Amino acid sequence: MARLPRLTVPGYPHHVIQRGNNRQMIFRDAADHEFMLGLLTEQAKKLQVEIHAYVLMGNHFHLLATPQTQDGLPLMMQSVGRSYVRYFNRRHQRSGTLWEGRYRSTIVQSERYLLACMVYIDLNPVRAGMVAQPGDYPWSSYAHSMGRRNDPLVTPHALFWSLGNTPFAREAAYAGLVQAGIGSGDQAALTDAALSGWALGDTEFVAELQKKSPRRVTKARAGRPAITPKN
Repeated sequence: MARLPRLTVPGYPHHVIQRGNNRQMIFRDAADHEFMLGLLTEQAKKLQVEIHAYVLMGNHFHLLATPQTQDGLPLMMQSVGRSYVRYFNRRHQRSGTLWEGRYRSTIVQSERYLLACMVYIDLNPVRAGMVAQPGDYPWSSYAHSMGRRNDPLVTPHALFWSLGNTPFAREAAYAGLVQAGIGSGDQAALTDAALSGWALGDTEFVAELQKKSPRRVTKARAGRPAITPKN
């Protein structure tokens, strides 16, 4: 069966996951992380993709991004992926593939899942046992969201701005969300949706999204279509 094209709709937040091939390390030191952040910053600006949250882990990375054009996100990921592989192979004297195929992504409903996805992304290093607190990890957007660093890669989403009328209020509200964490159900839903490519949201959101994409946005139900009885 031919694989479905990636689900991309401008103006909607997309949760993106890119993994290293066979879970191999794609960031070996600070220089690798910094080079990737530079590529993302450059290409996001060039291709009109707003990055709301990110984390660079050892063998994969996550983005929460809203493209402003139909091709912006795939073109950004293609350019970043190719440039980073050339850099990584040259610097570490290796050859061959680095990525586990194409990146995975899905669209998430802003009102229901956007802030949850930000928390999910920022807590990745904590769940992995790399740090005790998200603020201890230098390669994520958490420091920007908390007002500790001005990160040129990050463009806050409108829902983040709505957390408070002042920077202090927004930072305190977001800190509370991170402290509360994310439930196992939402965590599994965010992971599964990104890896499968099916949209994540309620029935009304999915129906509205389907009107804007020629691609099926949710998995079809198994079995034969229901037969409507004749009167």
